[in-house]
Amino acid sequence: MIKTLNTLFVTMFGLGKIPKIPGTFGSLATIFILFICFHVVNLSSNIILIFLVIIFIYAFSAVTSYIEDNENKDPKEVIIDEFIGQSIPIYLYEISHGTEKLPNEAIIFYGVCFILFRFFDIAKPFPVNFFDKNFKNSFGVIMDDVCAGFYVVLSLICFMVLSSYFI
Repeated sequence: MIKTLNTLFVTMFGLGKIPKIPGTFGSLATIFILFICFHVVNLSSNIILIFLVIIFIYAFSAVTSYIEDNENKDPKEVIIDEFIGQSIPIYLYEISHGTEKLPNEAIIFYGVCFILFRFFDIAKPFPVNFFDKNFKNSFGVIMDDVCAGFYVVLSLICFMVLSSYFI
């Protein structure tokens, strides 16, 4: 029973079993889920943060359980790590500056986050590649995507700082 729940969790209810580009579909699903939470249901950012922290903590155990009998220690169907990594820039955007974010502005920003996250997740610049290559366990599976999420944040901050000099 717990193994089935872990499988559903790490594959985002089977979305990771899609044969082509499951990580991309996991990132897209994350965008839809967070958009609904922030802009349709209007959940408090604190409740969403608690939800994200619980997912982050539980993911280590669930991924460990899922990959323990698997020769591949980072199977492509495990996409909960994409959810975690993609959530970082979106959550930080939503809580930034304490201002109300309009849904049409959020859609554009979410799209930029999606593209940047997929780029960093695929290109794997340091330290993303460090975690991917050196930790063949749940820590490596999750932390490479966490680093990719923070690269998105860093890229957007750099863009905002540089654009402030030219505008």
